[in-house]
Amino acid sequence: MRSFYGHLKEFLRENVRDYAMFIALLVIMIVFAILSGGDFLLPVNISNLVDQTGYIAVLSIGETLIIVIRHIDLSVGFLSGFLGAIAAILMQFHHFSAFTAILIVLILGTLAGLLNGSLVAYLRIPAFVATLAGWLAYRGALLLATKGPGTIIITNKTFNAIGNDFIPDLPFLKNFMPGYHKLTLLIGIIGVVLIVYFSLKNRNEQARRGFDVLPWDMFLLKMVFISGLLLYLTFTLARYRGISWTFVIVLIVTAVYSFITNRTVLGRHIYAVGGNPEAAALSGIDVNKITLIVFASMGFLSGLSGVLFASRLQSATTTAGTLFELYAIAGAFIGGVSASGGVGKVVNSLIGAFVMSTLTNGMNLLGVDISLQYIILGLVLATAVIFDVATRSRGR
Repeated sequence: MRSFYGHLKEFLRENVRDYAMFIALLVIMIVFAILSGGDFLLPVNISNLVDQTGYIAVLSIGETLIIVIRHIDLSVGFLSGFLGAIAAILMQFHHFSAFTAILIVLILGTLAGLLNGSLVAYLRIPAFVATLAGWLAYRGALLLATKGPGTIIITNKTFNAIGNDFIPDLPFLKNFMPGYHKLTLLIGIIGVVLIVYFSLKNRNEQARRGFDVLPWDMFLLKMVFISGLLLYLTFTLARYRGISWTFVIVLIVTAVYSFITNRTVLGRHIYAVGGNPEAAALSGIDVNKITLIVFASMGFLSGLSGVLFASRLQSATTTAGTLFELYAIAGAFIGGVSASGGVGKVVNSLIGAFVMSTLTNGMNLLGVDISLQYIILGLVLATAVIFDVATRSRGR
């Protein structure tokens, strides 16, 4: 019988792409915790870190699918900022409700994505060029939208709650575990139980069908690691004000896109197109349709990102969206999406976005000069791409 260390070595070798960013995130957090004297791990900072990641995380998820089908979208940053400004204008100057303004913004974002997708799919314009044109156009549109006031202050409380408020607690348990947000604890514990249950169920089904499965020791190690990480995050957030509405939205987006990519025909077609577009077309997949859907999805998520950012700042500014696209693309690559297409997971890109936000948050906490921050972030991104190339080469 093989030893635990033998199983561990094989597990890490075969799953290095999937778990490298989890390990990297853990190491980065430990380093910042030590350097900051523990301030980095304070509940208020972790809560702020989660909320700061929200608008980049949804963009990273969208960029993941874009890169999977071998394209890139550079327009998402200023599209996000422009759509956030549109929401502010609708609410402040035309007295739209928060719900109506958000709905309009999401529709406009989807249409903008369809425009990009049409240019790429039917006019065969390289995605880099088509979306770079969008980057310039939406930058100008944002400046025009905010030209008068410069900054549009948003006073709609419902809209601002999305980026600044937290889910309510359970009033009938106010005397139980004082100092903790009980609903957050309940959600976290239920989440861990469901993850363990479905992971175990999936393992048993695969074993019954004759597929290779993780040895029990590696499966238990994986469950302990994931459960420990989630429970730590749960108890940390519960010690502050609980789960924010921003985090709820990010979790919903992650769950929906994970289901689509892992459990639907559309998801299989997306990865088939990314793996080999010519072979996918020959097998009957409408490559142009898949391209349109993925770019439309990216536009939708750009609108959602704009809402999250404007809501958090409670305003729309002329600089909204600056570098969003680069952080989103970096998050996707750090999360393991392959530059050659066909490889990438939504959950991993979420973790990649957290890596970027954690680096920025930790360096700000330590007072690192902004010029040095950009250099460090650039090195991290370069390392992620080198890692991708190295693991693919070894796989061959």
